[in-house]
Amino acid sequence: MQQNNLQQSAESAGGHQPYRWRDIFLLALKHKPRLARANLLAILATVMAVPVPLLLPVLVDEVLLEKEGPVLPVMDAILPGAWQQPVVYIGLMVLAALLLRSAALFFNVLQSREFSKVSKDVVFRMRSRLLGRLQRVAMSEYETRGSGAISSHFITDLDTMDQFLGTTISRFLVASLTVIGTAVVLLWVHWQLALLILLFNPLVIFATILIGKQVKELKRRENSAYEEFQGDLTETLDAIHQLRAANREKRYLRLLIDRARVVRDHAIRFQWRSDAATRASFALFQFGVDVFRAAAMITVLLSDLSIGMMFAIFGYLWFMLTPVQEMLNMQYAWFAANAALGRINRLLELKEEPRYPALEDPFRGHHTVSLTLRDIHFGYGDEQVLRGINLHLEPGEKVAVVGASGGGKSTLVQIILGMYTPQQGEVLINDVPVQRIGLPRLREHVATVLQHPALFNDTIRQNLTLGRDKPDSELWEALRIAQLDTMVAAMPDQLDTVIGRQGVRLSGGQRQRLAIARMVLSDPSLVILDEATSALDAETEHQLHRDLEAFLERRTTLIIAHRLSAVKQADRACVFEDGRIIEEGRHEELIAREGIYAQLYGQRQT
Repeated sequence: MQQNNLQQSAESAGGHQPYRWRDIFLLALKHKPRLARANLLAILATVMAVPVPLLLPVLVDEVLLEKEGPVLPVMDAILPGAWQQPVVYIGLMVLAALLLRSAALFFNVLQSREFSKVSKDVVFRMRSRLLGRLQRVAMSEYETRGSGAISSHFITDLDTMDQFLGTTISRFLVASLTVIGTAVVLLWVHWQLALLILLFNPLVIFATILIGKQVKELKRRENSAYEEFQGDLTETLDAIHQLRAANREKRYLRLLIDRARVVRDHAIRFQWRSDAATRASFALFQFGVDVFRAAAMITVLLSDLSIGMMFAIFGYLWFMLTPVQEMLNMQYAWFAANAALGRINRLLELKEEPRYPALEDPFRGHHTVSLTLRDIHFGYGDEQVLRGINLHLEPGEKVAVVGASGGGKSTLVQIILGMYTPQQGEVLINDVPVQRIGLPRLREHVATVLQHPALFNDTIRQNLTLGRDKPDSELWEALRIAQLDTMVAAMPDQLDTVIGRQGVRLSGGQRQRLAIARMVLSDPSLVILDEATSALDAETEHQLHRDLEAFLERRTTLIIAHRLSAVKQADRACVFEDGRIIEEGRHEELIAREGIYAQLYGQRQT
């Protein structure tokens, strides 16, 4: 009962909190001074930009039509008498417009930089949280979803969030302030006409929102197709060496092309419809501009609005085009960012592996430990893979597990490491359940060498230590035991030689021996060898077993193998069939029984 409670508490401890837009806002508020500067810069940029369309039109009435106004008296009071002429007035206004536009550009660039810094940090915090989450995600989720689908959240979706936070919102802020500033000027120039313009713009925005909803679903489908394509692409590139060796790369590349075609089709539908929606919205706004122009001309005829101010209104109508377009585009960026946030939250919802409390340390004070598997049951869906496994390894004992492929041997390894949680039964180390040890502590003292070891596109040193601080003398000793010291010593950069992605610059046997050296270097209490020498020739394997014998002499070792040479290194062997242990004993005893083990042994001899 206590054990079950521990497991339930461990599983409930893996709760998650999905991102809401309020959470994103709170992350951004960690940069209050920077946001304050960004808003101040946006206001300054607006103050510099809004007067520009008014500068030249104010001269129309006073210079071209020779009407009295407030501008020329001010300029005449400043300028020498020889400069008081129309060309100078116009030239000074052009110069003032240039200076104001330059100042607005300067402030806009600074404002964009501040928003960019905020967005980059927000996205960094989100990415860091997602990376921290990955170390707790259950292995079944990786196997089901694939690395490509998961990696797309870190690249495509977070990039979408970055664009929305750093670029779209920045421009939307400036655009909103520009529209407000323009509205103030228009109300000052002619408030009745300004109200007509300002009341029409919300209608345009509302119509644009209705149009935009039609393309939201298309964007979701495009993103889904892209995610599937990226997952297939990652899998294909990871296996490109084997595919090329089997002369099957063309088939898989054709499948990728089919996936890319689906992405293209969805992208085309989204692109032209969203573009059509944008153009329709913009055309509606331009029609409004034409209406405003006509209204302005009628106003000149029926009121005291001057021709110069009419030109000023025309200028502001064009001046508003860009900020209104930015505001209209906001919804499409919002749709994309909201969809990206939803996919990021789905990553946060992935099932976690259990988080057991570290209550006991069975490894402390022991060079090696016992391993007990008690009534282990496990299955994938409705398919049972392990059916009541009972196995005990005494401290320092070597036990081999043999059987036909698909019998559940590798699944058993994942159970021992805590990668999979048994549906029934328990794993004990020195008679202490794993639920009381904690998975990090367990994995720190258990070393596993797989048939296809994970190697990184890094140096031999880093692939051996995996970031731990180890003296070179220990590295060379581990390489010596794995029979790699001579080969590494002959390399120009020796321990600092980069071995390529998945160790592509090494042979299959060298990759396995490098993994064995990594295991030796970790000084484990429990060793698991899962087809660890399958890529070695018989002579090399024999020499390696001989060199490993002293290292493994007092370490509990579980050997999963098909080769008889590997199996004979064990003190006893267990035969797996259909998820059960059906035979168990020493090599000679099992041969004498003439059962499954003897049949496997006989096949190896023919």
